[in-house]
Amino acid sequence: MRVIVLGGYGNFGARICRDLAGHPRIEVISAGRNPPASHSDANIRTARLDLASGDFPSALRSLYPDLVVHCAGPFQGQDYRVPTAALAAGAHYIDLADGREFVAAFAGHLDSVARAAGRLAISGASTLPGLSSAVVDHLAQRFQKIHEIQIAIAPGQKAPRGTATIAGVLSYAGKPFQRLHLGRWSDAWGWQGLKRIRFAGVGTRLAAACDVPDLALFPRHYPGVRTVEFRAALELGVQMIAIALIASLRRAGLPLPLERWAGVLNPVASLLDGFGTDRGGMLVAVSGMRLDGRRGSAEWHITAGNNHGPEIPCMAAILMARRLATGSISRTGAYPCMGFLNLADFEPEFARWGMTTVIEENPA
Repeated sequence: MRVIVLGGYGNFGARICRDLAGHPRIEVISAGRNPPASHSDANIRTARLDLASGDFPSALRSLYPDLVVHCAGPFQGQDYRVPTAALAAGAHYIDLADGREFVAAFAGHLDSVARAAGRLAISGASTLPGLSSAVVDHLAQRFQKIHEIQIAIAPGQKAPRGTATIAGVLSYAGKPFQRLHLGRWSDAWGWQGLKRIRFAGVGTRLAAACDVPDLALFPRHYPGVRTVEFRAALELGVQMIAIALIASLRRAGLPLPLERWAGVLNPVASLLDGFGTDRGGMLVAVSGMRLDGRRGSAEWHITAGNNHGPEIPCMAAILMARRLATGSISRTGAYPCMGFLNLADFEPEFARWGMTTVIEENPA
């Protein structure tokens, strides 16, 4: 199976290329706007593909892809030109999109196109909702009814940061978005509402509200849930406070183009790496009515050291690509990455990178 990885030299794309190149049934082509003449890994070919070019669909088709993996973010504000071109080229499609609207509306825009092409198109094959939904599905087995889902991510300060990822998360700083809280849809504000959250193996950090696909997808996918919230927690409190203050200025009406500053802010943030660590984590908490009829909650924690945290967003796409290569997925159509992978599928990947997980059960 020939796999074209768009953004194959980025923070996540390079990791996906490296992993898939070791699969005996996969041929990997790392594609980007300005690729080098050759890749450092002899098993990986290179190709020039400019997503903004008018000839992108024909250029992609000329590579005869069987699967296109789209890692070239940010996805906030992107249209569906890339997945449409992939399907037109006769390829399956997977992306690591974290843009709420992009992932939530993906199936509605592309399902009929993917079915007509006889191909599978998956959006959000990343930490959210690929891994997060697998964790919620696992924890849900402990409950009769789920009332609340809380998700938080805590990256290590020293972990590599992609400029596109920073641009994506800053795009909604200080901007309102809808989230379900206590059964009602209400406004939250990007990188506002600081709250302390404990991450097993990492510690307690300040966390802020962020706009992610799960906020739109989970209320539809888990009937009866009354609250779905997501927060991000940078390691250094001074960074969290600084972003919250800048976001409050934008919220007040100051037209700050924060996402355009991502290329500058990334190296600035790196100047503080000496004050942080290489450990990051993630929390998924579910609460509701337990099987014994009592209220309670269950928390899943993962801890990643040695700067291996950025491997997590790549895992769902890698697992899905492997399944397509072995022919173990026969479905066609377009979907968010929910229900295709379970938590057990991820566990060998966690072990490979020395990550530890724990589930804690608590009374109401």
